[in-house]
Amino acid sequence: MRILFFGRGVISTQYAWAFEQAGHTVEFYVRKGRKETLGSSIELEMWDARRGKKLIKESWSVKLHEEMLPNYDLIIVSVNTEQLPEAAQFLSTAAGNTPILIFNNIWQDLKSSIAPLSMNNVVFGFPGAGGGISDNKLKGGFLKMVFLEKPRAGTEHINNKVKELFESAHFKINWIKDMQNWLWNHFAMNAAMETEVLKRGSFPALLNHKESFSNVGLSMREMIPVLKARGAKLDAISLLLTKIPPALLGTLFTKVIFAKGSLPRLFVEYNNSKAGFAVLEVVREAKKVGIPIPRLTTVFENTEYHKAIENPILP
Repeated sequence: MRILFFGRGVISTQYAWAFEQAGHTVEFYVRKGRKETLGSSIELEMWDARRGKKLIKESWSVKLHEEMLPNYDLIIVSVNTEQLPEAAQFLSTAAGNTPILIFNNIWQDLKSSIAPLSMNNVVFGFPGAGGGISDNKLKGGFLKMVFLEKPRAGTEHINNKVKELFESAHFKINWIKDMQNWLWNHFAMNAAMETEVLKRGSFPALLNHKESFSNVGLSMREMIPVLKARGAKLDAISLLLTKIPPALLGTLFTKVIFAKGSLPRLFVEYNNSKAGFAVLEVVREAKKVGIPIPRLTTVFENTEYHKAIENPILP
């Protein structure tokens, strides 16, 4: 297949490399001026966990375009959540009839999150990967599992195309029956994590404080009414985070989920992204429906997001 990735971020780059290794043609669309800045190669230091645990270290040549070219079999979009509306607007005219995989975290309802793109031309998924890029060096990795929504009426052909692509590169698909609900729960969990990242100053700093993981559960409990207000049902992970006693949850995160040497821990250690937008989105929603969530709101008192929270009508 000929695959176009929208942007050359950490998730896009890792999956593009894996697809090229499987024999596909991969290219990237980047904003004007970024082609020269990013250059024609990127240094990779990432863990590939599809077949055991293998460290990939190489300088990988990439093909970047600053205009949308025709004749792709699939476009994959994995961008910062706040960038998705702009990406969808652009692709609604630039992508033509090329099917699109939205490989992203989403808090809004799926249809409005990609407007004016047609739901019949889009499928939703979520990566099993992480890390960061600094000075044109990617440090991160990806697991064998990816998440993909089960076909909706009219999207079966796109789902089959995406399925063939990932399976050709030896990824395993976890099919999600209700992707909207799954993403709402995942976004809330992300907001709970980011609340603690804002307190500690960075994602890596989070790993040094067991009490921060205890607080993740408390923040999730606080968000339950917000999730229910938008019609979400708590999934297994949300229930786990809210039912386990906070002290035990802190131990579970530090000793098991993010145990030293584990890939999930490395993904967090390499994550140099800016935290806060997930919390902002949840707090806006809470203010809109009149539900107090003081743990999340308080962390913004000394951040640039505080004014945005004070204005709940912002898009």
